Amino acid sequence: MNQPIVTNWQVFDEAGRRKYLNTAERARFLAVAERMPPRICALCHVLVFTGCRITEALRLTPHQLNEGRLTIATLKRRKRHFRLVPLPKGVVEMLQALPGEPSARYFPWHRATGWRYVAEVMQRAGIEGPMACCRGMRHTFGLFALAHGVPQNLVQRWLGHASPTTTAIYLDAVGVEEREFAERMW
Repeated sequence: MNQPIVTNWQVFDEAGRRKYLNTAERARFLAVAERMPPRICALCHVLVFTGCRITEALRLTPHQLNEGRLTIATLKRRKRHFRLVPLPKGVVEMLQALPGEPSARYFPWHRATGWRYVAEVMQRAGIEGPMACCRGMRHTFGLFALAHGVPQNLVQRWLGHASPTTTAIYLDAVGVEEREFAERMW
């Protein structure tokens, strides 16, 4: 019998530091990524604009790019699960420009190599702390989507969350993001 997963996950670490990038950090990260080799640049953009996990990004192939959307595959309870996530036109073009065979992965690296590239871009962008990692990009995606009015059920689908409770954690935003919510209400 499946029991509900209880999580105490928060958008802050045990010291109260946020686990996501703010608007300025996200912009710096993307600006530095633009100056990196094409594959690293594309990986950074995919992580920012899809919220996918690093392992999901590293498995992507051209066959998964369909009409401006990526079909992202993940394993859930030992079964492959697919979700479609829209991509900005510029990221689609970036992926299409990468050389390789149609069945070859866009990013032919080991997970540790992908992490290292993202960490290097973060470091060059002057971003440090618990948000300066691949997982920080996922948290940033969820938070930015909700802060910009994307319905929670759509964010849940794009991130591949099984429960709306998991997605709702991103509503626990503070600082600039919370102020944006409040300004919309005012």
